Amino acid sequence: MNRHVRDYRRGMSRISLRRMVVALDCPDPRALADFYAGMLGWQVQPNPQNADWVDVVPPDGDGRSVALGFQQVPDLRPPTWPEGAIPQQMHMDFYVDSIEDAEPAVLAAGARRHETQPGSGDGFVVYLDPVGHPFCLCTE
Repeated sequence: MNRHVRDYRRGMSRISLRRMVVALDCPDPRALADFYAGMLGWQVQPNPQNADWVDVVPPDGDGRSVALGFQQVPDLRPPTWPEGAIPQQMHMDFYVDSIEDAEPAVLAAGARRHETQPGSGDGFVVYLDPVGHPFCLCTE
């Protein structure tokens, strides 16, 4: 076993987490924030000090524990996963009770089903957000 894993399990190497933000690069932070806020029923929280960054926080609005962040990258090249020169780099999994029930809301928000579905029948479906980032709807 890796020494760092052993130390972590003993409580010796851990951080005191105050907040977790998953940040996505995009050409228009507000537009992609609106997509995810609409899909999840969360709230858009612009950053008054930085117009190139927008957060999306849970409906309670505090955003102190978890948030999605969107930062402006004007020349963003979307992933070409599963093949091509640009790998997916990251993706998010959203666990739902029923993919079939959740899919209409995801598509209505502006997502599209990815043509590649490696998990067919395995409890997840791959989608692309309006910028081209892959994400999955999953069931346990």
